[in-house]
Amino acid sequence: MDNLREKLKNFAKEDYINKKVNLHIHTIYSDGEGNPEQILTSAKESGYKLISITDHNTVDVHKLIKDDILLTGVEFDCWAGYVFVHLLAYGIDIAHPDMQKFYSKGKNGTDHALTRLFAFRNIKELIKAIHSAGGIAVLAHPACCWALSLERLIKNLIKIGLDGVEVYYPYSRFRSIVKFHSASSVKKIADKYPELIQTGGNDFHGKIF
Repeated sequence: MDNLREKLKNFAKEDYINKKVNLHIHTIYSDGEGNPEQILTSAKESGYKLISITDHNTVDVHKLIKDDILLTGVEFDCWAGYVFVHLLAYGIDIAHPDMQKFYSKGKNGTDHALTRLFAFRNIKELIKAIHSAGGIAVLAHPACCWALSLERLIKNLIKIGLDGVEVYYPYSRFRSIVKFHSASSVKKIADKYPELIQTGGNDFHGKIF
């Protein structure tokens, strides 16, 4: 986990903006349209340093594909008090026994956004399991979190082990409209807590990467 933490900390804003790192990608294994093999091939041809396929609540892609530029990832739906959040897990041992109960068992838990609102994952237990499995936990697209105080939410998550925040994120698709905070405020909050890793990705759901 420490090696992964340092690796991600060493990436700069330019790596995300200039399409050299993308740590938030969905495929046909959840609610994306892209084939994971084609996405990986395209990323390599485009000169990406690192990507992560983070399908909702499933690691099925990572059971099938491994590559030097592909970081194991998954995006979990869960609640942090009254706030529905997406928690990205990176670098986990996908077969670790502590992780198994958090994966979805069917398509309703990976594909359907409304169904996923009824997730009952305990976020404290989830973060603990991610750490046990050798990974790190990152809050996805924080500006979309319906929290009266985003900083209070992040501080509370830090207390239970949050490792990072997705800062370099274009807020495309419907998330460019359904936002409760600004991207700049996310960056300002993250800068206050130097222990947080600042990551990025574009929440890719398309066919052509």
